[in-house]
Amino acid sequence: MDRRIKLRHIEAFVEIIRARSLKRAAERLNLTQPAISRTLAELEAILGARLLTRGRGGVELTAQGEVLFDFAQAGLGSIQRGLDGASDQMRESAPRLRLGALPSVAARLLPELVTLLGATAPNLLLTIADGSHEHLTDQLRAGSVDLVLGRLGAPDTMRGLSFTQLYLEDVIFVTRPGHPILSNPDLQRLTDEFTVIFPPPWAAIRPFVERLLIAEGVTIPSRRIETVSGAFGRIHTAQSDAVWVISSGVVANEIADGRLVRLPFSTAGTEGPVGLMRRAADRETAEMRLLARAAADAVERLGLS
Repeated sequence: MDRRIKLRHIEAFVEIIRARSLKRAAERLNLTQPAISRTLAELEAILGARLLTRGRGGVELTAQGEVLFDFAQAGLGSIQRGLDGASDQMRESAPRLRLGALPSVAARLLPELVTLLGATAPNLLLTIADGSHEHLTDQLRAGSVDLVLGRLGAPDTMRGLSFTQLYLEDVIFVTRPGHPILSNPDLQRLTDEFTVIFPPPWAAIRPFVERLLIAEGVTIPSRRIETVSGAFGRIHTAQSDAVWVISSGVVANEIADGRLVRLPFSTAGTEGPVGLMRRAADRETAEMRLLARAAADAVERLGLS
């Protein structure tokens, strides 16, 4: 490798793409914006290639940047895992696994999975991170988590990752009991009368919801709140006349308990595979196999397959 390229060049480049902004990347790395701009310029000068372009929507990778980003992100993750493995503390500690869980599995599948895993691997130290599909797959490529459990995303979000399907999950519309729309369930009323808690553009279920509305001749609601926050969705839906569009797994417990009500709209075509994601280039560890087995058993116990 060209000796002029330093770790700070790679770190800065990767963080700029993750943050999609030089300013936010500089803040995360405790640098000034001029400093991170200089670091990027140095890397581009050494390579003799433009790595990204800047516009109103933030930064975008060039073709050369796309090639470098995949390897740079994987490389940083490998270095971090190597440092962790080399530390005396890590060698002497219990085996560990870092799992990213999307909201739909965190609410329904994950508790059962953890119970089963605890019975088969009581000494395994499990760390669980939550967030959106985009955030967690970025964390997976970066090496911050070892596996991600959730819905399969668009092809561009799965770059460098492998996916093992566990079951299929649909998208549903839910409200509080006694909601006015229950007297006359009509999909068009979402746009005309109510605020809708709607998946944001980066959510894995967004394309499915958009296609459903288009097929029904309904426009995307203008009165909408875009979020993947399950905590917010549960509270706001229960306390207001908002309608929540969400993966069925996120609210399965609330529907079973009668705290939320599923609207009788057909959501055929919104089904998507839920499974385990990992870095395609990684060797599967014993801990990964234990978790995969527990996940499959949890799916069977819950009757999701």
